[in-house]
Amino acid sequence: MTRVTNLFVRTLAQATIDIDKSEYDLDTFLGRCRHFFEITNPLNLLVSDAELERSKELVLACRQNQPLPDDVVEGELRRAKILYDSAFHPETGEKMNLIGRMSAQVPCNMLITGGMMTFYKSNLEVFLWQWINQSFNALVNFTNRSGDASFTNEQIAQSYVLATSGAVVTAVGLNKALKRAPPVVKRMVPFFAVFAANCINIPLMRAQELKCGTAIYDSDNNKVGYSKAAAQKGISQVIISRVFMAVPGMLFSPVIMNGLEQRGTFCRYPWLALPLQTGILGLFSLFATPAGCALFKQCQKLQFEDLECSVQDDLRRRYQNKPPAEVFFNKGL
Repeated sequence: MTRVTNLFVRTLAQATIDIDKSEYDLDTFLGRCRHFFEITNPLNLLVSDAELERSKELVLACRQNQPLPDDVVEGELRRAKILYDSAFHPETGEKMNLIGRMSAQVPCNMLITGGMMTFYKSNLEVFLWQWINQSFNALVNFTNRSGDASFTNEQIAQSYVLATSGAVVTAVGLNKALKRAPPVVKRMVPFFAVFAANCINIPLMRAQELKCGTAIYDSDNNKVGYSKAAAQKGISQVIISRVFMAVPGMLFSPVIMNGLEQRGTFCRYPWLALPLQTGILGLFSLFATPAGCALFKQCQKLQFEDLECSVQDDLRRRYQNKPPAEVFFNKGL
């Protein structure tokens, strides 16, 4: 009898936990920053596959109000949800590749951006590092796309080639155009290249959404169709967020590095340039990454009148001429 009572109490307590509701106020920028600081924590990359799978099982069991193991407490459920959000796609539920996860942004970006901003003087250096950077960005953009849009291998390859080549050409062109610019401006060439490249890379790697639309949902989380207008809004916000992530490290660190170079620091300690540049970028990125993710709400909404006419007609038929005033969609990261 006691065991049954304990199970009833645990099930009742579990029912009061909304596993999909963050501990922080996601309607505020600060709340979203705190939320994404946990999701983008690089330490999440060290979690084993077994623990990730157990976290997924706990989250799904809690969502379906299934009994949980006796030793599971609320704090462990919250931890499981953080790991689930960091490693699994929010809509498809598929495990994301390791490098494409947002928790890999800080370590990968600090290494790649450190290389871009240290080796920027020759076209070969610019070409190599921009190719590495845009290959990484293409993987991240594809991994964190919105919805369940399907891609063929041919479409992925085509988008990758167009995105990386366009970004690399932009970077090399900027490097040539600013060849006679002051040293501190030359150090900022990678930022201008990244800014331009994001405008190319993200739309191309998510071209299927722009072509077929992003999945949209009603207020009860029922999928009600696909909208190109939602795709355009989500991708535009992601571009702004990615540029925002790059601003602190790629604009402020050149000023710091140029000041040290003028003082002769790197003449005395030439080996210091790359690790110092990488460390500064890592420190900036640690805070800029969650802040960039937090610029816009993950779950965006569109008013009915802002949808395409064809989607409006579909919703009218589905809801017998009483369509929802607004629909919701995942913008991606």
